[in-house]
Amino acid sequence: MHHLNAVGNLGRVDYVSEAEYDLFIRPDTCNPRFRCWFNFTVENVKTDQRVIFNIVNFSKAKSLYREGMSPLVKSTSRKRWQRLPPRSVFYYRCPDHRRNYVMSFIFCFDREDDVYQFSYSFPYTYAKLQSYLDNIDLREYDYVQRRPLVYSVQKRRLDLLEVASPELLVKGKKKKVVIITARVHPGESPSSYVCQGFIDFIISSHPVARILRDNVVFYIVPMLNPDGVFLGNQRCSLLGFDLNRVWNEPSSWAHPEIYGIKTHIMKLNEDADFEVDFFIDIHAHSTMMNGFMYGNIYEDLSRFEKHSIFPKLLVRFTQFPNSCFLLRLF
Repeated sequence: MHHLNAVGNLGRVDYVSEAEYDLFIRPDTCNPRFRCWFNFTVENVKTDQRVIFNIVNFSKAKSLYREGMSPLVKSTSRKRWQRLPPRSVFYYRCPDHRRNYVMSFIFCFDREDDVYQFSYSFPYTYAKLQSYLDNIDLREYDYVQRRPLVYSVQKRRLDLLEVASPELLVKGKKKKVVIITARVHPGESPSSYVCQGFIDFIISSHPVARILRDNVVFYIVPMLNPDGVFLGNQRCSLLGFDLNRVWNEPSSWAHPEIYGIKTHIMKLNEDADFEVDFFIDIHAHSTMMNGFMYGNIYEDLSRFEKHSIFPKLLVRFTQFPNSCFLLRLF
């Protein structure tokens, strides 16, 4: 009997037949409610072996897998992630699995010596972020400062980038502040790619980037939940908290990441030199298409109008063909 070996962010693998396997996603650490993200490898395959993988315990009824999205695959000999053909992917409610929602996909292995890796979406790891930020450090820009704002429960860095022209940071000089955060939900990896794209732009020699650095101080936290990302969680931190729900009263020991960035923002808000003008929290979404924004509603008309300008400008000057990410404005 021939068995595939599948390891990664899985709780269990059930052998149905040589051509079919049931895969159970490991729930988020300390929180069984969330089962969505997966990233696993498969080896011990046979050439031309066609297999159906059933991921049988998704925690959500809706999914972009119903709208044409498909999982990704790469292998030892082909390092670039590629999407599976959407016609090979099926998302449905299954009577054989307690009427849970199941995503099945068909794959044909073509090289016996390769190790194949499958993922829910394009991964963006903590190690990838550290490598990216280390590379920025090597360039020694005088307008980019990087430091660990705090450390996570598992002692990973919560990196804070300060991007501004040195002349703007003189004490006593008034300056506007824009705060950008991403990846508070670990499974929302598109947010990391959007955030990296913004960092690439704002530290570049583009004339608009230079004007912005001369007039605005940018504080960027590219990964608000490094432990959750490392652990392969969908939504929660190591301790099972949805860090996007603890902003009102974050704990310095249970939610050090939110406590750290909130403390930083409050200090800026109390400093007469700084005017906190804008806070963008970049997310992604598992059921909605394209780029969109959530914002606040204010009774103060001028504040409400100001809040509406950025989404209007974004619609007018940019195109997001089939991108799936979410910006939250506060």
